[in-house]
Amino acid sequence: MSDHSLSLDLHNAEETSQAARALGAGLTAGDTILLTGDVGAGKTHFARSLIQSLLTTPEDVPSPTFTLVQTYDTSAGTIWHADLYRLTSTFEIEELGLSDAFQDAICLVEWPDRLGDLKPKDALEIALETTGDDSRILTASWDGDKWGPKLKSWRR
Repeated sequence: MSDHSLSLDLHNAEETSQAARALGAGLTAGDTILLTGDVGAGKTHFARSLIQSLLTTPEDVPSPTFTLVQTYDTSAGTIWHADLYRLTSTFEIEELGLSDAFQDAICLVEWPDRLGDLKPKDALEIALETTGDDSRILTASWDGDKWGPKLKSWRR
């Protein structure tokens, strides 16, 4: 159980994108964000908005569902966007190099339940829950003091 949490009511896709961009502005190497939610809850939309906000040259940001990991060089450093939905063992995660990326890149991980014991202890966990066609509740939770300042813009 985390010792900090914060919830946001996001009324449409643009508010979800704004939350992602605001978070992205404060990210640095070693930051890991774990995105959970049902299929269609907005995990990839959130990740795509965050990544695009940090790209120095605009580019397409596809879902990594089939490639498993996409990497991007951004103004904040290298971003790894991983979708672990199709993985069945932590051995596959080790093969991807994700454990090393947790140390020296910004990592956005969809379906983080597949990480098992490899889940970084200081990760920011973001759960997205659909409440309507475009509306979501975003619940962020974390341990320690690292994320409080990075989420300052989310506090209204």
